[in-house]
Amino acid sequence: MPTALITGASSGLGAEYARQLAARGADLVLVARDRDALESLAAQLRARDAVKVEVLVADLVKARQREKVEARLTDESRPVDVLVNNAGYGLPLEFEKNDIEDEARHLQLHVEVTMRLMHAALQPMLARGRGRILNVASVAAFIPRSTYGAVKGWVVSFSRWANGRYAPQGVTVTAVCPGFTHTNFHERAGLPPGEEGVASWMWLDAGQVVRESLRDAARGKAVSVPSYTYKALVALTRLVPPSLAAKAGESGR
Repeated sequence: MPTALITGASSGLGAEYARQLAARGADLVLVARDRDALESLAAQLRARDAVKVEVLVADLVKARQREKVEARLTDESRPVDVLVNNAGYGLPLEFEKNDIEDEARHLQLHVEVTMRLMHAALQPMLARGRGRILNVASVAAFIPRSTYGAVKGWVVSFSRWANGRYAPQGVTVTAVCPGFTHTNFHERAGLPPGEEGVASWMWLDAGQVVRESLRDAARGKAVSVPSYTYKALVALTRLVPPSLAAKAGESGR
């Protein structure tokens, strides 16, 4: 059976990736800071799908803990076939008011950690001539939206390049760009439910996001934008003036 390593697997999209990949028969390595949440999810998936589930507790912005995950990715005796770089969080849009150390950790998690884990995964995948990497970005990558849009823009740009470079060698890299998705992301960002300021038609279901992104990754796409609604909105961002796009980016979290 293939093995998938998923970061940020304790909740939200990460947990949904774990559920859907386990249902397809993949063994899992679940990575997050919350041991209790990981163990609970692991027990559910072992019972439901009869797959092997390994729990790896790590705070990815701490070098020694991140290195444990890098070592797992490079362990040739237990190959990882799929890497899902999902760990992430948002900050308030008022950059000038945010603590700069919070901003630095935000940048590190979304950019440096993604880069380091990809680097660790690529070498054994390329040696085997197969593998898939999914980097969870956001439609914010296409819209000026403080530092969140900036880090997600990096993820999309790097994934595009990496897919072109490595797909001919059997390893695909896909940037997943969901819009507003029903998870606990907004709650963790400190915004009470119902106060996101986002129209109901703009919300996606986590199951849909994961299904469509896994399908796009299997097809070798460099960028996956789940739902026709967001595909249209992303296309529209290429036509509107930057000032208007920036104003639109101020909506919601």
